[in-house]
Amino acid sequence: MKILVINAGSSSLKFQLFNMDNEKVIAKGNCEKIGLDGSFIGYKTIGDKKEIAVKLPNHKVAVENVFKILTDEKEGVIKDVSEIDAVGHRFVQGGWIFDRSVIFDKEVVEKLNQLTDLSPLHAHANMAGYLGCAELMPNTPQVAVFDTSFHATMPAKAYMYGIKYEDYENYHVRKYGFHGTSHRYVLGETAKLLGKDAKDINIITVHLGNGSSITAIKNGKSVDTTMGLTPLEGLIMGTRSGDLDPTVVSYLGNKKNMSADEVVNYLNKQCGILGVSGVSSDMRELNNAIVNGNARARLALDMLIYRVKKYIGSYMAVLGKVDAIVFTGGIGENQEDLREEALANMEMYGIEIDIEKNNNLPRGTTEEISTKNSKIKVFRIPTDEELLIARDTAQLISK
Repeated sequence: MKILVINAGSSSLKFQLFNMDNEKVIAKGNCEKIGLDGSFIGYKTIGDKKEIAVKLPNHKVAVENVFKILTDEKEGVIKDVSEIDAVGHRFVQGGWIFDRSVIFDKEVVEKLNQLTDLSPLHAHANMAGYLGCAELMPNTPQVAVFDTSFHATMPAKAYMYGIKYEDYENYHVRKYGFHGTSHRYVLGETAKLLGKDAKDINIITVHLGNGSSITAIKNGKSVDTTMGLTPLEGLIMGTRSGDLDPTVVSYLGNKKNMSADEVVNYLNKQCGILGVSGVSSDMRELNNAIVNGNARARLALDMLIYRVKKYIGSYMAVLGKVDAIVFTGGIGENQEDLREEALANMEMYGIEIDIEKNNNLPRGTTEEISTKNSKIKVFRIPTDEELLIARDTAQLISK
């Protein structure tokens, strides 16, 4: 069985083609700058990675070019797109409607259109990826896999905000959480490492990347997570502010002569690690600046570490018994000093890091980084959201 996974952003479209018989990626790539000048596709099929300049006015044309790459006579991995059994699409927001992955039909599309207000930029982009595939391969099943669905198990006391209940009822204002595919993937991998069923473990998953979130998982189900109505809530991130007093929006709006929407856009795209450091949202550049004595860069990293530690501590209180803490995502997997400092001085809570092992991990491997005496296991597990989407897609169409 061959499953194509599509992750469509506002000006990008990532793709991976899986052979689900062995769960191996047989082709992958990124369509970049869709609708903009200088658009291109970077991809890997047979042989080395390649990059081609190609005009991509919209997502449909991007999908057309993906199919051309996959079926190319010399470098393609399939002879015809009919060999693709299904397409799995990442959808950021499933709202209050979707608590699991679904096969597309007319009703699903209508319901998804009800959710665009919650995430307009992501919703339109995700739908554009689906529509492009649906038009070009109308007889192939399409599946939507939602970032939010894993968090649908949160209890009301965790997902409700302290606003008038009517605002929740009328406008669906609540915490939804994101990165659910990543948190669910590493939950499965952690269960294997512990030799237990996922429903029998309590873990804290720490997904750190340009966007970051932490989730408390009790008996295999999400009971709380740091992101909220949108991905802006929670940890300080690459360009997102994370938690702040809501009054900051009106205060900054008055001071900077900005509308509420402009302030929210500012908090999403110009703040966070970039805004505090004044250097970059890229951790590699931030680390270089820290080595060179940049105090603001150090402050930005310290703020991230502090919030990670704070949320881990609060989620330990929520869960009671914790079997493991898992770091994943680009930063979580590769920033050893962050892992060490975030869990420093927590021996009294049963957490003890093997510092030497933590500092010398090979890239891209699953590793335990806690000591033998640590009561709570600590793991570094590379995430694979695309594989999870492919698995959900294969399972649904098999039914």
